Amino acid sequence: MDIDLSAFHFLRPLWLLLIVPAIGLPWSWGRRHDLKHQLRGLIAPHLMEPLLIIPDDQQRVRPVHLLAALLGMGAIAAAGPTWTQDTPDFLDNRAPLILAVDLSPSMDAVDVPPSRLVAAKHKLHDLIQRRGGARTALIAYAGSAHLVLPATEDPALLDTFLQALSTDLIEQSGKDVLGVIDQAKKLLDAEKMPGTLLLVTDGAAPEQFDDISKRLSGSDLQVLVLAVGNTDGGVLLDAKGRPRASDDGQPVQATFDTQALKHLAQAAHAPLGSLTLNDDDLDWITLHAQQHFQAVQGDQQQVHWKDAGYWLCWPLALIALLCLRRGWRVNWVGLLLVAALSAPADSVRAGALADAFFTPDQQGRWAFEQGHFPQAAAHFSDRYWKGVAAYNAADYPVALASLARLDSAAAYFYLGNIYVRLFKFPQAITAYQQALQKQANFPQAKANLALAQALLKDYEDQQQAGTPDEKADKVVEDQTPSQGAQQKQVSTAQAASDQLWLNNLTTSPAQFLKRKFTLQNAERQAIGETP
Repeated sequence: MDIDLSAFHFLRPLWLLLIVPAIGLPWSWGRRHDLKHQLRGLIAPHLMEPLLIIPDDQQRVRPVHLLAALLGMGAIAAAGPTWTQDTPDFLDNRAPLILAVDLSPSMDAVDVPPSRLVAAKHKLHDLIQRRGGARTALIAYAGSAHLVLPATEDPALLDTFLQALSTDLIEQSGKDVLGVIDQAKKLLDAEKMPGTLLLVTDGAAPEQFDDISKRLSGSDLQVLVLAVGNTDGGVLLDAKGRPRASDDGQPVQATFDTQALKHLAQAAHAPLGSLTLNDDDLDWITLHAQQHFQAVQGDQQQVHWKDAGYWLCWPLALIALLCLRRGWRVNWVGLLLVAALSAPADSVRAGALADAFFTPDQQGRWAFEQGHFPQAAAHFSDRYWKGVAAYNAADYPVALASLARLDSAAAYFYLGNIYVRLFKFPQAITAYQQALQKQANFPQAKANLALAQALLKDYEDQQQAGTPDEKADKVVEDQTPSQGAQQKQVSTAQAASDQLWLNNLTTSPAQFLKRKFTLQNAERQAIGETP
């Protein structure tokens, strides 16, 4: 292990002050047990040597010496010796990635089996799984650009909306890359850090090339273009998987304009890649995104150093083991504490030993980090964490009782999530609105508010049509609040994840997105007609 002495330093140097008592303890103990020092002033110096009988002590190492070694070495370990920088990898640097998927009709071409769009979704699914919990956003575009999901750390939720994308969601034809860039810049402004926009497309609109360069000027947004298709083009399919026919009965061919894609990449100063059968394209995306993040951060990027103090844990454990000798005093309370900390999670959460050394919130936090949410909710006394643990355990009554007493943006956000899961959409909308009042910059609350409003409209439309499409795992008592009847009660199977919950909704993600895009386009047209 090479040590760069020029970069050697301590992360927490104040802990080195413990070296002073580590040195002072043996010295003080030696003076206290020195017979000559104790008898000085009582016996004449010239009589000291003949009269003093000092027993031959074969025991050279005393407990105080091991205690001094523990203090000294522990001080060095706690101070955090370091000499190597810790450069975070792509998943740890929090650089957001924005996925923009082209939903124009040409993406239904079958030159890339089973189709361009399906192949792109499969590839992006692999990319999402590779990124794990890294923040990733999703934009869909054709003749207009729409935000599907803001930057999220939930890969399951992101993949759910990704798989719901289809070419019939956006009515406007075209390839509005400028709209995508505007949406991406808004997302990065909220994130307050540089990021990468990945355009997954099979073509471009030449009339936008000049404006693309101007729109990206001075921005920390990096653009990557991933081409989907081949030069031979492909036959377009209809909704039933049959070849689309023109007026003369001939199959409609989808073009793949490589020159337009090259000009798009030049206008956006973007690397141009293509879909591959292996993971080379994923490696290409990851590498460019990481390099861009590091280049933009530059000197402003916080330097992280690897803490090497943990290497001293083994010699510290050996010294502590040497302290267990016959005739030496042992602090049994310390041993019990060590045993409690090393015990399994179940024993820590319950029992007199855990109660003796840990507060209820500490026990609840331990259970929460281990994924034992029901036990965590039972232990927490803090209302917020008790509510969050109960929410994750799908114990919604307990979560509501705890979070309803709080007045914070996070609490209102979780209340909104709970109400949506209970199909109480008006209460969910109110909760999300209160969360945004407390914290205006809350992208997750904004996204969930739009979702709750769409679900409420879908439910009302079903009630007016008189054909509610209910699942077998829900029991619904239909009532109209305006008529004074009892409130609609819904009992659902406890969902273990957002994926299962979305599968139980009467509104599919695709239906929600189509309605959302239609409303957004209508609002944009109204704004454009207003002088």
